[in-house]
Amino acid sequence: MLHLISNQAAMMFRFVAMLACLGMVSVIIADEKPNFIVIFADDLGYGDLSCYDPDGIETPRIDALADGGFRSTDFFVPANVCSPSRAALLTGRYPMRCGIPVARFERTGSKYQDYGLASDEITIPELLKPAGYRSLMVGKWHLGMEVEGSHPIDAGFDEHLGIPSNYGKSRGPNFDTLYRGKQVERKKIPCEELTNIYTNEVVDFIHRNQDDPFLIYVSHHIVHSPLLPSKEFVGTSGKGKYGDFIRELDHSTGRIIDAVQDAGLSEKTFVVFTSDNGPTRVGSTGGLNGGKYCTMEGGHRVPGIFYWPGTVPPHQVSDVTLTSMDLLPQFCTLAGVALPSDRKIDGKHILSILKGEQSESQHQFLYYYNGTNLQAVREGKWKLHLPRSANDQPFWSKKPGKYKGFVALDELQLFDLENDLGEKENVASQYPEMVARLQKQADLIRAELGDVRVTGHDQKEIKLVDPQER
Repeated sequence: MLHLISNQAAMMFRFVAMLACLGMVSVIIADEKPNFIVIFADDLGYGDLSCYDPDGIETPRIDALADGGFRSTDFFVPANVCSPSRAALLTGRYPMRCGIPVARFERTGSKYQDYGLASDEITIPELLKPAGYRSLMVGKWHLGMEVEGSHPIDAGFDEHLGIPSNYGKSRGPNFDTLYRGKQVERKKIPCEELTNIYTNEVVDFIHRNQDDPFLIYVSHHIVHSPLLPSKEFVGTSGKGKYGDFIRELDHSTGRIIDAVQDAGLSEKTFVVFTSDNGPTRVGSTGGLNGGKYCTMEGGHRVPGIFYWPGTVPPHQVSDVTLTSMDLLPQFCTLAGVALPSDRKIDGKHILSILKGEQSESQHQFLYYYNGTNLQAVREGKWKLHLPRSANDQPFWSKKPGKYKGFVALDELQLFDLENDLGEKENVASQYPEMVARLQKQADLIRAELGDVRVTGHDQKEIKLVDPQER
């Protein structure tokens, strides 16, 4: 029997019951709801951190998280560019399923003026709100902040401080405008000040909300260009401004963890650190092939660190496949919130893996899209690259380059990632049964999620003309 001890609790229960009756969401009362912090770097490569590669940038605070918890060596993000990766994390759904498969461009009067996160997509903060969570988003949004219904506040965040997209004049007149919610906080904000401003906001939010459960989404600009670290970090890495920027990211992470500890919330706070996609040519993939903009492992495999003292055991390094889409269902389960029943969620529950109790991935297949083009399917160690032309590619991948992977591909290419993580030896002729199996799965997911010239039966409308073109 549930005993409600306050009018506030009674009002919350009625609100939740109303949502449940509408079939939108249901809530299970949990005795102890953990806090959630997601630290999302931008264009950070698999080999950029010292806990992933001894030759990476020295990142002692991030390394401490990895050593104190679970470090994934097979963490998959379902996009190799910014906007779709963010949409997938927040909705737990592949970008083609939630209608954001390509990167948004904010230039005034461009075709992207109506392209943003759809208001009927259900996000992590929206799901957690009925369970009593207060949420904050800081940093880069890149999901149509100026599109009606696509602002972070519209997506369920209670508080927000950030800029619309990437920092650069090509992103329109508001590229350097800092917003608090839907109001202008400050114009012409220097890029060098943003990380410190965001970190201060997060620290303050933790102190203000330490008595109630909270969700924090830290969406950094680091290490996306321009490479403009704060003055106090310039020259600290010995590896140029790229390394200095990562040093600032490490410092910011440390300040956030210190705030959690100072509030006495360490064992009540689940921290996830990852990146939106692989690195540009400046960064390091740690030996993986490709990078940002392509469907080689270097574009989709990124750092994935899970830290929760007392729940996630320390000193774990695991090659069990996990994805950024797993955060939504796992957070909901821990908060006592059931998933929406009116849509498919692609993420899986992973806590048993993080605890070291299970060693098999919950994902039988992974799908590698480049924009709207299905380019590879993976099952376990086997990854099949599918034929494509330059015309099939999104605008960022139409021209060959050292880090672009297969721009055009005339025949199927099969790789054994267990023995060939660099995707260098095509073994398709040796394993025809596996090629046929993955081809069949490609056909199934193409019918479901679509492709360049195919509309899938569970593909959300993309509010763009010729989405693969600029």
